[in-house]
Amino acid sequence: MLIGIPLDDKKRDTVKPKDCAAEMSAYLDTVATKRCKVSFSKVFGYFAPRLRSYALKQMGNEALAMELVQDTMSNVWQKAHLFNSDKGSPSTWIFTIARNIRFDMLRKLQNRKEDVCSDDLWPVLCEQTADPNETSLDQKVTLEQVGQYFDNLPAKQKAVVEAIYIAGKSQQEVADELEIPLGTVKSRTRLALQRLKEMLKEYD
Repeated sequence: MLIGIPLDDKKRDTVKPKDCAAEMSAYLDTVATKRCKVSFSKVFGYFAPRLRSYALKQMGNEALAMELVQDTMSNVWQKAHLFNSDKGSPSTWIFTIARNIRFDMLRKLQNRKEDVCSDDLWPVLCEQTADPNETSLDQKVTLEQVGQYFDNLPAKQKAVVEAIYIAGKSQQEVADELEIPLGTVKSRTRLALQRLKEMLKEYD
């Protein structure tokens, strides 16, 4: 039901903020009362590029940014009846929805990381140093810093690690996409992370 996301900033409507707020409020009211897809497309066309820009700055990942846009606008379609122009602008309401969805996405990613850690598949960032007075490796090294070493990994290992830890996919999703056994995904991940650990010894 959602339409495509216009990404060219030059094509955005040049509407004055106050006029735009009133216009978007009217569209949201029509969506709420008449389930009007034309009105919704107007709201989507205006806010989708702005939401994408916000998501990219906050999450730094195109796939996650597009997911946030789609989830946010789906909520706007479903909950348009909850919007009240007397309590705030359309922008404030929609970006509040986006922030809540972003928090949910980050929680899911964190939980997924913890699940993988429990399977001993993330020794690079999960292990603790022997000395309790020292900072653990996961506090020293971020995923962004680890990323610079990815190019030194074998292609198959790199693909698996990027899919799990950057794109946020589950091990089973990666296995299904690559059409390989789940055990192969785990072994490639383990080997890749062992290689990364060796390259990160300088942080010890």
